[in-house]
Amino acid sequence: MTRTKTKKKSTARVPESPATPVHTAPSIPALLEKAQSLIVQCDYELAQRFITRILEQQPANAEAKEMLGVVQLEMGEIEAARATFSTLLPPNPDAPNPPPPSAHLYLAQLSEDDPGLALKHYQAAIEILTVQLKGKERAMDSPKDDEAELKSNIVRALVGQVEIWMDPSYDLCFDPAAPQTCEDLLASALQTDPGNAEALQALASVRMSQERPEEAKQCLEQAWSAWKDLDIDDPKLPPIPTRLALVKLFLELALFPPALLVLHGIMASDDQEVEAWYLEGWCFFLMSEQAQENGGKLDDLTWQELATDARDCLATCEVLHTNEGHPDTPLLEHVKELVAKLDALGIKPSPVGEDDREGEGEWEDADGSEDGDGDGDVEMA
Repeated sequence: MTRTKTKKKSTARVPESPATPVHTAPSIPALLEKAQSLIVQCDYELAQRFITRILEQQPANAEAKEMLGVVQLEMGEIEAARATFSTLLPPNPDAPNPPPPSAHLYLAQLSEDDPGLALKHYQAAIEILTVQLKGKERAMDSPKDDEAELKSNIVRALVGQVEIWMDPSYDLCFDPAAPQTCEDLLASALQTDPGNAEALQALASVRMSQERPEEAKQCLEQAWSAWKDLDIDDPKLPPIPTRLALVKLFLELALFPPALLVLHGIMASDDQEVEAWYLEGWCFFLMSEQAQENGGKLDDLTWQELATDARDCLATCEVLHTNEGHPDTPLLEHVKELVAKLDALGIKPSPVGEDDREGEGEWEDADGSEDGDGDGDVEMA
């Protein structure tokens, strides 16, 4: 019997298959950063999806909960936002210690029907922020921007309390202690952050309610001078609601040129801002009335030109209000009232294709500065 030859083991190497790529899930910080960027871009639905992913992994993540509350607010889900912010405060077992002051600030704004509760939330936020500020002041290497933000938030909470005390729709307005309480709150705000624009504006509003217009003008001039020369993308620029509030005060004091300049800055940032168009139309309307009282002209513009500018602005406001489903019904009613008055005067909208508001150029000089003397100042008198 012959031997059977054994087969030699093959030494040929089997080609290796390419390595399968390993996909790692995004980290929580990466998801938070993405959600925040989407909120800035106003893509709230997509932001909510990222926030949901975070909370699935970390149900008690305070930063994600706060973002969720903001998103719900922006999407009009008021009760859901209220519930979300409440989970960040005791007695909720998952509430962080100390709770974020922002939760108190949001809930204060959501407590319009209960001024007592709103005041308590503002006070709670102030107490937490004050402790944080003292910690920053003791830490020599703490960033100055963080300290400035803490001071700004404390002032905002103090001003929020003043607004509640001054609101005529609440009984607090008629409390004998209201005037002194507002004075004390504003003194505390200006002690916390001297020269703060929001505090100065609130003080101007108080002075106007006290029929002290000259002091109110001084406060407004000081408030505006702190930021009027900043670029439109400067983070130190007050938020649009604060600037709109300043415009209203300017209009109450018949300070039309600075009112228009502030409005132009707002529209450079957001030309779809309904209230800005309304206030610009209202400003031109008041200027037209003043021109009629002064012989038919105001700063080389006829009352008819100013009235036409008002008509155009109000028409734009009405369109934006309708298209955006803006919730401010009284604003729209006032717009319609003003338009009816202009129609009765024979004022029609500018023809399509024509520069709607030629008169605006009158508030800029040849080198593009926002006033006539070249130093950035507008006469407040």
